[in-house]
Amino acid sequence: MPQTYHHLTPRPTPSLLSIVIPAYNEQEVIPHLRPRLEAFLQTLPCSVEVLFVNDGSADRTLELLMDWAGADPRIKVAALARNFGHQAAVTAGLDMAIGDAVVVMDADLQDPPEVVLEMIREYCRGFDVVYGQRASRQNESAFKRLTAWGFYRFMRRFIHPDLPADTGDFRLVSRECLDALKAMRETHRFLRGMVAWVGFPQTAVRFDRPARAAGSTKYPLRKMIHFAWTAAVSFSPLPLRLSLGLGIITAMLGIIVSIIAVVSKLTGHTTAGWTSQVILVCMVGGAILVSNGILGEYIGRIFEQSKGRPLYIVSRTMNLPKPPLPHPPSTTQTTSCPQESGISTR
Repeated sequence: MPQTYHHLTPRPTPSLLSIVIPAYNEQEVIPHLRPRLEAFLQTLPCSVEVLFVNDGSADRTLELLMDWAGADPRIKVAALARNFGHQAAVTAGLDMAIGDAVVVMDADLQDPPEVVLEMIREYCRGFDVVYGQRASRQNESAFKRLTAWGFYRFMRRFIHPDLPADTGDFRLVSRECLDALKAMRETHRFLRGMVAWVGFPQTAVRFDRPARAAGSTKYPLRKMIHFAWTAAVSFSPLPLRLSLGLGIITAMLGIIVSIIAVVSKLTGHTTAGWTSQVILVCMVGGAILVSNGILGEYIGRIFEQSKGRPLYIVSRTMNLPKPPLPHPPSTTQTTSCPQESGISTR
């Protein structure tokens, strides 16, 4: 696919930078993150707000964040009513951010805050999206590195050719790009693919990804597989086409076996074929079940999207001027609460 030409127009440093950080069971990381982030904020050439989204943590994460926000008005906290998932938590932060540019990063310090300075320089050159591209991964197993490498190459080859390789959600987006992104309200979200899909001038900043500062990963193999599946079915009908191909191959094998059976009958060489019958039935039945399962997965996602449920529910906020507005205003209601706490559906 040919690359879209974008004319870059230099822009000034954002008057306000929003940093969105989702957090889920990160009580071990917060004591490491706080001094590192506070020192980094002193180096920024602009005003900043740091918006933490507590994604229904079961530990003391929310307590630590509230204490931090009580000592620093630049720190803002939105607590979701339960665990809605990483992509929903990031979406909540993006919806509430008010900066001219917004940075998304993880709380585990595997996204070094210092890289944001280089992202801002690219933003000032005119780029609307500046994503962090991992040049190396420290303290990760060979299996994790291999599967991550294969995932991005598979996605770029068969699903989403514009998806940048070796990138996560660590990126800066301009207000113009963010407004376009916020118009996409699908239930099953693959944000890094959605950002690539909306277009706008995009570039990479390469960095060496360090190990987690503390704690354990919140994305085990099971969640990674589910995330990869969501990415595949959200952007392409390829799984449906693969099931069609499987059905065609199975039908061709059935035709070949039928021809062999007819020839054997005509030549008088028929023999009892219990084994071949069982194999054929299993192949046909398996192909049907696989195809129905893939089709059912798409139908199930259509059903969930048609419900129109909010992507997340905010149960409490701190240092935010008011509960986040619903989206869209005409179809969602908001219950107002005092400044430091609010209930909002989106």
